[in-house]
Amino acid sequence: MKYTRTFDLLQKLRKEHPKMPALAAKREGQWIHFTSEDYSRTAKRFSYGLMSMGFKKGDKIATVSNNRPEWNMVDMGMAMVGVVHVPIYPTISDEEFEFILTHCDAKALIVSDSSLYNKLKPIADKIKKIELVYTFNFYEKIPHWGEVTKIGEQNRVVKKEELKTLTNSISPDDVVSIIYTSGTTGLPKGVELTHRNFMSNVYGCSTYFPLSPGDRVLSFLPLCHVFERMVNYLFQSLGCTIYYAENLGTISQNMVEIKANAFVTVPRVIEKIYDKIVSKGEHLSGIKRKLFFESLKLGEKYSLTGKNNPWYSLRLFFARKLVFSKWHTAFGGELRFVVSGGAALQPRLSRLFFAAGIPLQEGYGLTETSPVIAVNHLSKPNCLRIGTVGPALANVEVKIDDEGEILVKGDSVMKGYYKDEEATKQAIDEERWFHTGDVGRMVDEKFIQITDRKKEMFKTSSGKYIAPQSIENVLKESFFIEQAMVVGENEKFASALILPNFEYLHIWAIDRKLHFRDNSELITLPEVQKEFLKEVDAINKTLGSHEQLKRFKLVHESWDSSTGELSPTLKLKRRVLYQKYAKQLREIYSYGENEENRGTHKFNPDN
Repeated sequence: MKYTRTFDLLQKLRKEHPKMPALAAKREGQWIHFTSEDYSRTAKRFSYGLMSMGFKKGDKIATVSNNRPEWNMVDMGMAMVGVVHVPIYPTISDEEFEFILTHCDAKALIVSDSSLYNKLKPIADKIKKIELVYTFNFYEKIPHWGEVTKIGEQNRVVKKEELKTLTNSISPDDVVSIIYTSGTTGLPKGVELTHRNFMSNVYGCSTYFPLSPGDRVLSFLPLCHVFERMVNYLFQSLGCTIYYAENLGTISQNMVEIKANAFVTVPRVIEKIYDKIVSKGEHLSGIKRKLFFESLKLGEKYSLTGKNNPWYSLRLFFARKLVFSKWHTAFGGELRFVVSGGAALQPRLSRLFFAAGIPLQEGYGLTETSPVIAVNHLSKPNCLRIGTVGPALANVEVKIDDEGEILVKGDSVMKGYYKDEEATKQAIDEERWFHTGDVGRMVDEKFIQITDRKKEMFKTSSGKYIAPQSIENVLKESFFIEQAMVVGENEKFASALILPNFEYLHIWAIDRKLHFRDNSELITLPEVQKEFLKEVDAINKTLGSHEQLKRFKLVHESWDSSTGELSPTLKLKRRVLYQKYAKQLREIYSYGENEENRGTHKFNPDN
């Protein structure tokens, strides 16, 4: 039987795995499990409660929460009565909260805890349509979401047939969720996604990954992010138990506790994991240190095509025994694969993890495509190519237009942008091709390779195009560099702002007996400047002449989603960074008296 609506997964779970834990979260130091029956029962009670309180099909309820089983319960409860779920990132600004809550026409809001309640209740009070604000956590003087399920249980008998009739009336083409884009370049847009959108993506990915009923997956990307949302549906369809990490800082600990079989992630998390691995290696000495870093170099040269020579294979055998085996232990010992999406993954990290015996497979998609368009996988021969995002899903059509833009067609393409017909027409043409805004090419007529975001590419004053994201990824391959932003629109040359990997840089500086008070002083030391110049010079040799970085500035403040430099999905917010570092960027492009006139562009941080 093919399930066509998100809440049909509850029926599948109850039918096939009624007593199996479907969801789990850590409470007071212990993992608490919710069986498929628990999950389904609570979701239905929430549905009964909504109906009893007068909610109708098409009404909107927003959630602002961390990952937790209750999120799924209200998600399914809303879907069964046709209420549209609007999940919102907890880390956005007050202005964005007010815009989204007003724009989506939310009638109710559910937040995770008292701090979010105290932050958002005043905003909600200003919005006439919002009638109710609840929390998932229990507090004596704050309305609790359990009040809805309690009303539902009280009215269960009288509402049972009504719910059945209403649920049967819901079409796969009804909107189940509005997900607001993270707004890296302006106000977010509300992406309307239907049951068909999500479920087509679930079925498109369902045979690609080695998971079976009872397998354990760790979830830590925000459930309000379309990638984590869809794979949560995918994991449920496969009968896996989904464990929600306590927070980003406990990922490693939680992975070991549950002996995770899989997880999905974004490149920034993988980069952080890798940085921690390298920093541990830096603390080693003698033969152990040498062996550690030689193993890393070996792994970065790994070939998936089986063309590793016998001498390489022998060295890799010992590297796996002596070094990479410890990685497996750190991941819980039973990890089968990792899928990365949301941004470009450094190819060397994928090669390194494969060499370690941990398949790290890159995929690609957008909120507007529910989200997966393509993904590398090992379910069939010749379906994985490092440096690409893999082949398109079998139920998705992809073509590259004359300008190199990737176009997509299929059941996973959104219905449209909420209250924005003009933006919808610009994104989806008359033949129903969705214009992704990404530039790419086909490799061997099968694998999609992303070169950059169309709107992020820029021209220098000489008319040469530069794709900043690809250069930034090359920069981040250096042990010394945590983040970078390449600039140079309408200028004579490309430059970069570079945020050092201070964890690594501190060890490097201490080994050389360098003295510094803090990071702001550290980046000014001549020895540090010289080392970064050496790193950038080495990277420039791998770039085209017009792409090479003629200048750079080191910065010391961290870039994070909580402080606004990164989006909730950990992509660079270029506009914010331009404004924050306006002074440094002007210094980069200030010319001396004897230099030629600069390009026609005068730096404007609001561009």
